[in-house]
Amino acid sequence: MVRAFTSFANAISRWTGRPQAFIVCMLLVIVWACSGPLFGFSDTWQLVINTSTTIITFLMVFLIQNTQNRDNAALQAKLDELIRAAPQSKNSFIGIEHLTDKELEKILEECERTVDARRRTSKPGAPAPAAPLAKTVGTGKRTTASRARKAKL
Repeated sequence: MVRAFTSFANAISRWTGRPQAFIVCMLLVIVWACSGPLFGFSDTWQLVINTSTTIITFLMVFLIQNTQNRDNAALQAKLDELIRAAPQSKNSFIGIEHLTDKELEKILEECERTVDARRRTSKPGAPAPAAPLAKTVGTGKRTTASRARKAKL
């Protein structure tokens, strides 16, 4: 069932992201608007478009979220693999997506301070020396907030 839903979500996502889908929807709205005089701009006429768009929007939210979740997970796995495979890397950023916003802000601030310090000490036009931007936060496994708090950034 999960595979079927994934295939369905991917197919719908690909189709609805095309210009043709937008054109079809615009044509439907135009046809609906032009049919207004035929139905006397009645409440039922308005209810048709309101109900249709509400149902479609409701269902699309779940399909889009499913697609985004999978895309983000795949991207995160690829980034983690690049970090893990880099010989000079200390794997310091693997798993930080599981931290809280506040913990991520601390890491970002530390990165910015490190970059600013490198800019002040390097010669203009010279590349900054390669060095880890933050201390180890996790071990590549799901990083918990308590472990991250113990790590002094």
